[in-house]
Parts: sequence; structure tokens; C-alpha cells
Amino acid sequence: MRALIGSDVREDLTDDDLRELYAAPSTPWLRVNMVATVDGAATGESGKSGSINNEPDHRVFNLLRELCDAVVVGAGTLRTEGYVPLRKPLVVVTRSGLVPDRLRGAERGRVRMATCERAEYLDQARELLGEECVHVLGEQQVDLAALKAELVELGLMDLLSEGGPQLLRHMLAQGTVDELTATFVPRLLAGPFPRMTTGLPIDVPLQLAVLLEEDSTLLGRWFTRAGLPARS
Repeated sequence: MRALIGSDVREDLTDDDLRELYAAPSTPWLRVNMVATVDGAATGESGKSGSINNEPDHRVFNLLRELCDAVVVGAGTLRTEGYVPLRKPLVVVTRSGLVPDRLRGAERGRVRMATCERAEYLDQARELLGEECVHVLGEQQVDLAALKAELVELGLMDLLSEGGPQLLRHMLAQGTVDELTATFVPRLLAGPFPRMTTGLPIDVPLQLAVLLEEDSTLLGRWFTRAGLPARS
């Protein structure tokens, strides 16, 4: 893997090099990590990101989990991808309040939930996860800015979201994203596959900070306007 932008052009980046290149420039910091094909497909036929990602993407994916304090994931992506409790706190964003089966029975505090007042399964979530681990933020929609603030108050300063496309769109619309970390794999799929974002139109300018390449795979860090002041 080599750096094209964001460092002196270097070949054969070590894990320590990558830690330096991907370190949050300040905290609190929220980055969203996604993968897509060159023509924009965020999944393949299986409906999972694993059907399109590759070894360079895995390397950065694992590094970002190592660097973060908590992982934030939308409930739909969590169910589709088959998430289980992680070494870092896992925060589920859901309007229904339903705790996925694979997360039930997790050690207290390993799984948190962000949901809303009208969540159908709110009482059940509190019973399964513990009331202190269920963040009720908004009446019908989850207030993602409030979620970021509450996680920061808990000391979870370096936040990593792994999507999916709907959550990324909502985070961008609410101005909570500091950085998009994205891998573009050298494939073309066409077909009806979802894009990296989905939902009502948004227009969020990005500034490229880091660009890496390995075997025609491009891996980049883009800062939003929210993240740009932290670089100065």
C-alpha cells in the first residue's frame, strides 16, 4: 500500500504509518467508513459489503476499529451484516428499539442503543441492555447530534460509524460527520445495488486529506466542513 496524498509519497506503508495517516486530528471526532465499487455499488449480490471488499479494505477496516472508542451502526446494516458484540462498545441506531438477537445477552455496556420516544420496543431494550445504555433522543427520529454529544460525555471521543447508507445520509444531513473514510474497489457491477448513501438528496462538500492505493484499490479520507476546523 502506498500514500498518494496526505504524506510524502511512500511505498509499503507499515501499520504504524497507517495509524499516523488515519489518526483523528482532534477529538471529539466522528468518521464514517464505507466501501463501494467504482460505479458506486455499496454491496454485491449477497446484500453485504463483504461481497465487494478486499484485503486492502480489510486492513484499514481493522485499523479503524482499533483506533476508535466506539462503533455506531444502523440497525438494518447491523442485521444484514450479522454483527455480534465487539471489543469496543457497539451503538445501535434504531427507531423501533428492537435489540437484534445476536446482541442479546451481551455484557452490560458492550451494546448501547440510540432510539426515540415512540420506539415500539423501548421497554424491552431497557430490560435487555440496561436503562443507562439506552439513549432516547427525539420523539420519532433519532437526534444524531445529541447522540454524538452523549457518547462524548461518556468519554467515547473517537467515534467510528460503519453505516449503512441511510444512517450515513442522516448523519450528513444533521451535520454530525467530521470525516468520510471510503474504499473504492476496482470493480463494476451495474444492477440495482445500493449506493454509499440513500434517501432524500443532500449536498455535502468534502475535502480530500489522504489517498492510498494498493492493487488498483483506492482508499481515502475526506473531511467535511465540520471536520475542517480541527485540522488547523
